[in-house]
Amino acid sequence: MSNVKLLLKQVKAFAFDVDGVFTDGQVYLFPGENFVRGVNIKDGYAVQHCIKMGFQVAIISGGNSKEVVNRFQKLGVTDIYLGASNKWDMYEDFRIKYGFEHENILFMGDDIPDYEIMQQAGIPACPADAAHEIKEIAKYVSDKKGGKGCVRDVIEQVLRSQNKWLIKNSFEW
Repeated sequence: MSNVKLLLKQVKAFAFDVDGVFTDGQVYLFPGENFVRGVNIKDGYAVQHCIKMGFQVAIISGGNSKEVVNRFQKLGVTDIYLGASNKWDMYEDFRIKYGFEHENILFMGDDIPDYEIMQQAGIPACPADAAHEIKEIAKYVSDKKGGKGCVRDVIEQVLRSQNKWLIKNSFEW
């Protein structure tokens, strides 16, 4: 963990998958093409807080839902990449747009479509219930499952390492 703590200090940006990370991976199907996902409110707080602290955040998902866009826009996320058949290109677009080196980005994914990015990101992270192959290459495995606070966990770890967690504007949305 001590090596990871040193890496956390280099993080300037976060990139996240959605399903299986912000959600528990369960999708509730309704008649027609409608379905519902559940999200963790503490993950949302952490996202908006890290943006206020000057971090860039990207959402990179194979899904394509206006509800996902609305959720993350309300939290202040401006880099939302949906419909990703190959997430690597979108990750690279985000990285190059802001001039980040790979070691400046913490990427959290949970399954095989995230594998390529996780091999390159400075801190590949995953929820406790990620696929076996993803856990093998992760430098940080949260003790929280997808949709159960794993996003809050990694953001909090980074902000604490950089003394940006419990400061004055931490107490407001």
